Amino acid sequence: MHEYAMFDTALGRCAIAWGPRGIAGVELPGRDDRATRRRIARALPGATEAAPPADVARAIEEIVALFEGERRDLAAVVLDMEDVPEFNRRVYELARMVPAGDTITYGEIAARIGEPGAAQAVGRALGSNPFPIVVPCHRVVAADGSLRGFSAHGGLETKRRMLAFEGAGAPTLFA
Repeated sequence: MHEYAMFDTALGRCAIAWGPRGIAGVELPGRDDRATRRRIARALPGATEAAPPADVARAIEEIVALFEGERRDLAAVVLDMEDVPEFNRRVYELARMVPAGDTITYGEIAARIGEPGAAQAVGRALGSNPFPIVVPCHRVVAADGSLRGFSAHGGLETKRRMLAFEGAGAPTLFA
């Protein structure tokens, strides 16, 4: 059984869902709360709204602080990746290593996980990321440093805003 909570950030109203194995999903702001709740219901049928337990409340605090411009590392947030395909899991684990304010390319992720030439597959994996912010898919850019593809409400403008909150100007590639 999953539960979720809505919370306010400088980006807008987000949601976080959890279950017995950790965070099961994060939702960036949608058009309104109803749209966000519909996305949660689609991803986690039967999830109910509840007060977050202490570990989830800490994750919320960290996400809020990140969007207020504070450098926060969300690596300690436990994610439920049981149903995540192995390739995607490897992509997400590497993306989580990119610090706030830095970026990495799709191709570089592919190379670092031992799948050179799989930049498009990395893009697809990040496009289906159920944990945006905690798995910072917004920090992944095209080979030329430009912003490409972002499936959250608001598209590339949301990605640009998220990077700005973190103090990222022109992409600084993660070494």
